[in-house]
Amino acid sequence: MIKGLMITPPVIGRIAIGKVVERNGKRLPEKDDEFTITTQVQSRGQWILHPLDETLRQAQHGGIKEGLQPSSGGDVLEDDAVSAPASVQASQQVAVRPSSKRSLKDKMGVATDAKQAVDTNAVKPPAAATARRKLRSIPVRVLFDDPDLNLRAHYTLFDRTTARPICVGDGESCKRVTGQGLESLPCPGPDICSFGNQACKPYGRLNLVIGDSDELGCFMFRTTGFNSIRTLTARLQYFAAVSGGYLACMPLELKLRGKSTTQSHRAAIYYADLVVRSGMSLNEAIAHAKEVAGQRLAAGFDQPALDTAARLGFANGSFEDAPDEAAEIVEEFHPADAAPLADEDPVSAGLTPAAQARGRDGTHSPYPQRP
Repeated sequence: MIKGLMITPPVIGRIAIGKVVERNGKRLPEKDDEFTITTQVQSRGQWILHPLDETLRQAQHGGIKEGLQPSSGGDVLEDDAVSAPASVQASQQVAVRPSSKRSLKDKMGVATDAKQAVDTNAVKPPAAATARRKLRSIPVRVLFDDPDLNLRAHYTLFDRTTARPICVGDGESCKRVTGQGLESLPCPGPDICSFGNQACKPYGRLNLVIGDSDELGCFMFRTTGFNSIRTLTARLQYFAAVSGGYLACMPLELKLRGKSTTQSHRAAIYYADLVVRSGMSLNEAIAHAKEVAGQRLAAGFDQPALDTAARLGFANGSFEDAPDEAAEIVEEFHPADAAPLADEDPVSAGLTPAAQARGRDGTHSPYPQRP
């Protein structure tokens, strides 16, 4: 094993809430109200959709009904896709209504080209009926029984010039690139850290398995939102506790949630959550997890050894993100002059430096520390 190279779970795709668009000659992140599953390949500045993205959209029978607004991309909520507006239906009825005056060609049974065009357009379904479904829940599972191996969250400061991380900490200690090399220093958190200068923010990476085509390959969900990091961390620890440690066998679902705050001026902000898979109760999910764990054990699958291998791989390097990925991460989550993607809670943006120094909820840590 190459020393200094962090060995991370194999990534076969991405899960995002939003995308990067070009506006006024600049590439800026744009918020969205749904998940998008992509490959790791870009075309014309945009990530290519993964085949699972369309498969899951077609498999959905409902969406989140929490009063969320449609995205700016022209998509409509599923409630809007059920039927066309009354004005549209009335116009269609008018279009197909026969005229009271019949021409000579009509009397002879010969339709005009114009009438054929009207009849053809009249039978087409309304545009809303064929709109793309919103992807707001994804059936998933995690790779490891240890919650901290599935979700790694740290305060991170990137150098926007080189797109390299220069300081990564957890609120107690940090690894920082200095003139003397890589040093371990105390980490006061981004709210009161003079070195971060308000550019340091929480950054989390969650590895999730979708489907069964690659049981050890995963999709990466990245976030800089306190809401997503705090919620996902709590869910993973709770599911690990109630299942007796069989977290990797729990049938879960990545769910998009929305909320409004006074700091966001009552506008909806979106964050990710993990819940028990739809159609199952918590007790049923726990029983299913224990059954799957027994089947794996009988087949020779060694989950503790997998967790140990992952733990050693993460400890083998200093920083997780590869140099070729850092540029996209900075562009999406650490832009110099734009808001980050949708799951970022804009609370700190409206606070004074004195209020920021007091931290959120009495602490600067985005997630509870494990003993």
